Amino acid sequence: MFESATEALALLFTLKGSLYLCLGVGIGLVFGAIPGLGGTTAIALLIPLTFGMQPAEAITLIGGVMGSVAFGGSISAILLNTPGIAPNAATCFDGFPLAQQGKAGMAIGAAATASSLGGILGVAILMAVIPIAKEIVLLFGPPEFFALAILGLGAIALSTGGKFLRGLIAGGVGLALAFVGLDAVNGGDRFTGDVEYLLDGVRLVPTLTGVFAIAEMINLTLKGGRVVSGDGASMKISRVSDGIVSVFRNVPILLRGSAIGAFIGAIPGVGGTVASFLSYASTVQASKNPESFGTGNIQGVIAPESANNAKDGGALIPTLAFGIPGSAEMAIFLGVLILHGLEPGPMMLVEHEGVVFSLIVAVASAAILASIIGLILARWLSLITLVDVHILAPTVVAVALVGVYALHNSMGDVAVAMIFGIIGFLMIRYDYPRITAVIALVLGELAERSYHQSMMIGDGSYSIFYGRPISAVLLIATVLIILSPSIRGWLRNRKREA
Repeated sequence: MFESATEALALLFTLKGSLYLCLGVGIGLVFGAIPGLGGTTAIALLIPLTFGMQPAEAITLIGGVMGSVAFGGSISAILLNTPGIAPNAATCFDGFPLAQQGKAGMAIGAAATASSLGGILGVAILMAVIPIAKEIVLLFGPPEFFALAILGLGAIALSTGGKFLRGLIAGGVGLALAFVGLDAVNGGDRFTGDVEYLLDGVRLVPTLTGVFAIAEMINLTLKGGRVVSGDGASMKISRVSDGIVSVFRNVPILLRGSAIGAFIGAIPGVGGTVASFLSYASTVQASKNPESFGTGNIQGVIAPESANNAKDGGALIPTLAFGIPGSAEMAIFLGVLILHGLEPGPMMLVEHEGVVFSLIVAVASAAILASIIGLILARWLSLITLVDVHILAPTVVAVALVGVYALHNSMGDVAVAMIFGIIGFLMIRYDYPRITAVIALVLGELAERSYHQSMMIGDGSYSIFYGRPISAVLLIATVLIILSPSIRGWLRNRKREA
């Protein structure tokens, strides 16, 4: 193991290895920051470029993309309320209000630091778990997936503060949208209106682009002025160091977010979006001042960004251990491995240990390098918030729609993004939380499919859920999360009486 790690580091410090890593980081930052693109598109476009490379060199290039794309997405999330990739959506809730308050540099500094440290912690967890990776992943079956989805829905429902009823309505809309398309159980189409495009369901990236990017641009255009509130005179772009310091003042949040990211990332099919939202919701629930979230609480940036980067280390566990991709990005990455004659599975960890360590070193190094670049450019990136919205809005909408179209070369995606842009704007105008609708859309299909699979496994008996240790623990955690406001209120009353 030590020899393989040494070889991986030696490759990284060669001229060719460093160039491949820097190229991957640059591509990852750009594709992450442009709404609608992301790491999946970047890796897919890079596959032809890896044909003539050695396996370790190709892995270094792809690892550079994977380690940097998450932070790239946080830049547009903070500055423009436009998540570059779906997992950055949770960063918008407090990152953008900080930018409006003239603290964009602080938010970017916190995001950069949390991303790099989260990425390193995720890789450390990957190295620690690899020997027992297969056993851990195999512990999760349909009942556990269902319980995990319910846990996520419960956590998000209570993270809306005083808008609980509106949050439930928005969540119900998100669940309804999740059921559009082909039924995963019997194969019948549902709620499609005979529109062929909807057979695949409501696609997540166009929906997120509409709900966050286009909706916010419509809202800003109607308000006029600049992204930052006021006349911009109080705009401070020199508070990057404050963001860095804030991460080290909130180490428990960093560690919890990284652990959630690595854990969720290791579960195939769940992905970084659930990890970042769950990390954000858990931070809101654990806070003594939950009403401050959504108004510019720096903890609301640290939590999702640490989870977002840590999820890559977790997602590599099932991908490398036995060829089950933890996310869409990892599914494309599997193609890269197979293209270079590397068969993912337990034997890969034995026969190609050097390649595995090249990937680990590349992802960890990319997370650090991307954050350094982001910190260097944070002062200038913050100036985007001073641009007049009548210039900014058309530019962002055009770039977002081009990115959405590039995913599947589909005008249907563009139409969906525009429709949800209008819906998102109405949700802003009437103060309905968008977070619950988004997370319900993400988790709805997983919950439904896992529920039906569990019932078939258990012959229609609900004991399949509480008779298995992991699913039982997750369901108990869901109940505790739902009851936590009542418990907290009861404890406050007891304390007041005492």
